[in-house]
Amino acid sequence: MGMSVTISAAAEQDAEQIFRLQYLCFQSEAALYGNYRIDPLVQSLDSVRAEVAADCVFVARLGEEVVGSVRGRVTEDGSAAIGKLCVHPRLQGHGIGARLLRAAEAALAEERGATSFRLFTGHRSEGNLRLYRKVGYQTVGTSEGADGVPMIVLEKPAGTYAATA
Repeated sequence: MGMSVTISAAAEQDAEQIFRLQYLCFQSEAALYGNYRIDPLVQSLDSVRAEVAADCVFVARLGEEVVGSVRGRVTEDGSAAIGKLCVHPRLQGHGIGARLLRAAEAALAEERGATSFRLFTGHRSEGNLRLYRKVGYQTVGTSEGADGVPMIVLEKPAGTYAATA
């Protein structure tokens, strides 16, 4: 890929790039479901800013450009909800998503005491499902998103870091 992609915690000034990247990345997901009201597409910039400030947010950078992002936060039951994983379409397939997930998992477990990780993905999102299973997640159930899209719920216990993908 030429330049190397680095993974780091997101800073406040990254919010705008994360916002734009998310909008770009989730277009294909929206098309898959014929639903352009999915949360990542209707989320406001202020809401992204608030998440960067409060949650565990990591970005992948290629030089100055944010080319990937993921968010996580620990919920009441001690499990961490991980979401909005996205990698720029031109950089997909290079393991960046797995690296972002690993960084978020490590921070959530070590800094925030998460005992397990949970994520949701649309039932037709084969690429996402493949990645999540490869890094150790297992399907635990289904739910319906607020936007009406049927979601698959996947979980894995903390402390089970997958080998580098």
